[in-house]
Amino acid sequence: NILINRASGDRQNLKNEIAKIESFLVNKKKIVLDDILRLTNMTDNANFSELVDCCLAKNQKKLLNIINEHNFAKEDTIIIIRTFLLKAKRLLKMNNEMKFKNSIDEVISSFKPPIFWKDKELVREQLKNYSIQNTEKLIHSINDTELLIKKNYTNSINILLDFMFNEGKRINSKI
Repeated sequence: NILINRASGDRQNLKNEIAKIESFLVNKKKIVLDDILRLTNMTDNANFSELVDCCLAKNQKKLLNIINEHNFAKEDTIIIIRTFLLKAKRLLKMNNEMKFKNSIDEVISSFKPPIFWKDKELVREQLKNYSIQNTEKLIHSINDTELLIKKNYTNSINILLDFMFNEGKRINSKI
């Protein structure tokens, strides 16, 4: 059940996790729950991206699920905040393109590099949540948070979580 929950319905992830466990068991006869939890900690860049997407889409429930599922290391905070910055800059470019195009769908479909089909709905939601001005404020806030994380590395996880919770709650309307 733990493996199925951690695979999030993705059969390929489940297959990969089972393969990890099989490899681990080559020289052992038993495996305990702690071994499974350690082996299947799915904290990786894809999950960081999903974490950032949920925050920017204001999906509090999924954001909390991802945060509760993972044990983030201090080193992860820099990767996550830089992922925020990349996605915020992409949002800003897309918002600027909205000036010249008629619809969000047109901007999303013509954006380069292309947005993966599974991410289009999330990006659409993010564009609805952030105007150009709000995206610029977000980028400044991300930069300030990154600086704060680097200055207070021992508290970096708390600083990042505080930023995400506040950003996930912030209601931004198009101006």
